[in-house]
Amino acid sequence: MFEWFEWLTKMENTKPLALVIFFVTFVAIVLYVFTGKKRKQRLESYKDIPFQDDDRELKDSDKGKDNG
Repeated sequence: MFEWFEWLTKMENTKPLALVIFFVTFVAIVLYVFTGKKRKQRLESYKDIPFQDDDRELKDSDKGKDNG
């Protein structure tokens, strides 16, 4: 147990270990995002969110012009 802790205290050992941990995490996130048809459909529907807000603002401003 203590030998393993001593191994982690050396910088030349922890950098590759951290690289492996971050790479495995990255691959897991990519696989999670790009697998599954339901998730893919849901994520595709999110691509228009920035434009939907602009459409509402334009409609609201058009309504204000009609009343004034």
